[in-house]
Amino acid sequence: MMKILSGRRAAVVGGAAAALALVVGASSEASAAVRYYAIAPGYSVNVRSGPSTNYSIIRVLPVGSYVPIFCQRPGETITGPYGTTNIWDNIANGEYVSDAYVNTGSDGYVAPRCS
Repeated sequence: MMKILSGRRAAVVGGAAAALALVVGASSEASAAVRYYAIAPGYSVNVRSGPSTNYSIIRVLPVGSYVPIFCQRPGETITGPYGTTNIWDNIANGEYVSDAYVNTGSDGYVAPRCS
């Protein structure tokens, strides 16, 4: 079930992709659920090595992708389907996408700031 709200206030995303979790930490006892967020419908998104279009493209996420957000940091201001923002989402070690293309349901930070 997907419920769409106005503006960036999108979505309770159901289904298996949203329910995925990763185990993090040094031991199997240390685990944390990582939420997956949908990329804007109809968009493929460049994954960059840093929080700006000046960084190199590492790969391209295909239409229909979901991404984890491990941490977020400020960077270049980007305008996308979910508004204008300078927040960049860290989706893997050394991999960033602009939050303007990620359906987080918020105009602000939804994960800790990257160190």
